[in-house]
Amino acid sequence: MVLTCTSLVTSFLDRERTIAAAEFNRWLVPPAAIAVQMCIGEIYGFSVFNVPLTRLIGIKTPVVGRDFTIPQVGWIYSIALIMLGLSAAFLGKWVERSGPRKTMVASACCFSGGLVVASIGVGLHNLPIIYLGYGAIGGVGLGLGYIAPVSTLVKWFPDRPGMATGMAIMGFGGGALVGAPFGVELMGHFKSATSVGVREAFLVMAACYFVMMCFGALIVRVPAPDWTPEGFVKVEKPRALVSSSNVAADVAIRTPQFWLLWAVLCLNVTAGIGILGQAALMCQDMFGVSPAVAGGFAGLLSIFNMGGRFLWSSASDFTGRKAIYAVYFLLGSALYVLIPFAQSRGSVALFVAVTAVIISMYGGGFATVPAYLRDLFGVLQVGAIHGRLITAWSMAAVLGPQLVNYVSTYRKEHGVPKAEAYTTTMYLMAGLLLVGLVCNLLVRPVDPRHHA
Repeated sequence: MVLTCTSLVTSFLDRERTIAAAEFNRWLVPPAAIAVQMCIGEIYGFSVFNVPLTRLIGIKTPVVGRDFTIPQVGWIYSIALIMLGLSAAFLGKWVERSGPRKTMVASACCFSGGLVVASIGVGLHNLPIIYLGYGAIGGVGLGLGYIAPVSTLVKWFPDRPGMATGMAIMGFGGGALVGAPFGVELMGHFKSATSVGVREAFLVMAACYFVMMCFGALIVRVPAPDWTPEGFVKVEKPRALVSSSNVAADVAIRTPQFWLLWAVLCLNVTAGIGILGQAALMCQDMFGVSPAVAGGFAGLLSIFNMGGRFLWSSASDFTGRKAIYAVYFLLGSALYVLIPFAQSRGSVALFVAVTAVIISMYGGGFATVPAYLRDLFGVLQVGAIHGRLITAWSMAAVLGPQLVNYVSTYRKEHGVPKAEAYTTTMYLMAGLLLVGLVCNLLVRPVDPRHHA
């Protein structure tokens, strides 16, 4: 009986069982992708847990020497994103072979299971267990859930690859829109004289996210090998950087184009992720707003992160990927310089407007890069290539948040007012974007000798 049930489940998850019938509507696939990615995108709302995790013993105020510090807590976020990149890189080929349904279910098990383990770590006040749960196990769930829909939607929308990749990961950028206020509400509900509510919040979120991710896995489909959209005509003379040939994943990582795009993604993400990971705390330090308002600010950034992923990547179908990345880097560097100016003037409105545009381009960079890869390397193993490329995200997950955390903490400890502690980091981020601009301008078409 057990073997029969196991074989039925395994059969249901097989890639062959997800091949769509001729009458299947391809517009049902984006909701499946968004259902999974909005759940794992909760990582972008993690900043609402930063301060409560530093008060697990003190409850109202941290107990020095016993409670965790902000830099220590910040590593939870970084480890999760490091594991996202590593798991996507090492499991990319498995994802291509197994199909999106099996991958999404595996993602749900890892991500929700990681939250359960993290809740145990919170209850025991054991930071390594939290690192293991939310960071390592949950991070594997992030990586699987992130790349699962990409190659699937690129195949469903060969006529609009930029829009397709925007839809594929738009939900991830919007995760904090739900996750941040959901986390704040749950902590408020479970908060007591002996608990800040984090442990209980993690458990409830684990259950809710598992159900939602399995729903996405249930409805996802892959197109038949010979399927094309009605009325689709392949362009005979594509743009200079758009190839009609394919490059295998193992070959792609030996080309200069791959490593230039690796640097492009790493630098774009390093700049944006520092703000996104510490959004709530930055807003409180720079303008003295309440934790509730700061949590709302993190949720607002999530809207722009999500919207930017769709709008900027869709625009790249008309401008080309290289041109749209030039906009990300040039405009982004100018806006980072404006953040210290907004703080010095005490202008919350200018700060919100500037950071919103920055985060929209940060999200746009994520959504555009799979289409950039598809243009250069074809669709053969674009999911696996994408998985390897987002190891750049792993590097950025260390550089961005830690630059913000350690530089701002160092400046605060040396007498710099909280409101001015982030100035140096913003100028540094602007410089990193200009380096990314140079890398983007160096991208050229892939040499035909690398084509499959």
